[in-house]
Amino acid sequence: MADLQDDPQSTSAVGELEAPTSAPPAAPPGPVSDPDAGDDRLDRARSLLAAHPVADGHNTLAKALAQAPWHDLEIGESSLDTDIPRLRAGGVGAQFWALNAEPGCPDPAGATLERLDRIRSLIASCPAWLRLALSAGDLADARNCGRIASFLGPVAAHALGNSLGTLRAYHLLGVRALALTPGTPWTEPGLSRFGLEVVRESNRLGILLDLSGATAATWRRTLDSSKAPALLSRSAAASLTKHPLNASDDLLAAIGEQGGVCLVSFAPDQIEGTGPAVSVREVADHIERVREVAGAAHVGLSGTYGLSTGAPRTSGLEDASCYPTLIAELLGRGWTEAEVAALTWENLTRVVRDVEFAARATAPRRAASTATIEDLDGPVEGRPEPRPRTGDPDRA
Repeated sequence: MADLQDDPQSTSAVGELEAPTSAPPAAPPGPVSDPDAGDDRLDRARSLLAAHPVADGHNTLAKALAQAPWHDLEIGESSLDTDIPRLRAGGVGAQFWALNAEPGCPDPAGATLERLDRIRSLIASCPAWLRLALSAGDLADARNCGRIASFLGPVAAHALGNSLGTLRAYHLLGVRALALTPGTPWTEPGLSRFGLEVVRESNRLGILLDLSGATAATWRRTLDSSKAPALLSRSAAASLTKHPLNASDDLLAAIGEQGGVCLVSFAPDQIEGTGPAVSVREVADHIERVREVAGAAHVGLSGTYGLSTGAPRTSGLEDASCYPTLIAELLGRGWTEAEVAALTWENLTRVVRDVEFAARATAPRRAASTATIEDLDGPVEGRPEPRPRTGDPDRA
């Protein structure tokens, strides 16, 4: 159980390979009204991120790499917004690498596996900076060694092909998050009996359930039935900006009550307000709104980076090196070091640990499910009728 305990307070700065050392004591936040405090707050933000790095919930680099086959992410890559130098400069200590296939993709499982292969190849090619994370213990070990803990996922629900066996295969390949997005017979219009079986099997395996973009009927039933906390991997507050991925106050309150976390997206279309431009201030407004509704222990960060040059960006948060700018903005609003640490690292990593604890408690009492969607929901349109299970199928 030692690998699931809270991480030690003495850690190395992100990307540094020396033995862990204690972070310098943080200075008190400068007054918000001080016009000369900006540089001091930015320096303090970098110091805080060295001690409390960012655990980020969503980066689509796996998709972007398909359009940039020639790249050098270890040295730096100008055609993308994510590379090793910028992750280190941004104070990123853990990253979920999104593997979602787009809605309408003719081969979602194939697209997912290709993206998974790209990210695993990237991790293998940068052992000095990245480390594959399959558990909460791996998360702590990577941080203490100065590597960026790399989690695989989420994958989209339609990439399962309505198969629990496929879910288990993804888990064996290292996937640790599943997005319950619409577009399958069991997530739309709401979670079906087979969908509930997916939730139970995910709990048994220790796969996080991502509710960003899920229908109200799906997220309500998921939160009611799941034995582990859920997350929103890339949502902002729908009360401030209407967007399909953003979370209503009802969902945010329910996530907080269930012990989950909402990771606030930086995507400009998810945080745009009434002004002419989207900036770091609007992102901070969404973070504070999520914190107000869900609770301080249930808000985190989702840079939604992993895009090519020319993609829309939020001013001040153009690439993965810009997390200190956001933290400086929050310090200017009076956030304490403890509040920043919860936002950047503690809240998401707690959910990872809680999901793993739930799996350890569930696995001895529940065998792998052999149920099919036809067993639970009946015939699925477009699929052949299932053959009888009795007898020898080769002789039928």
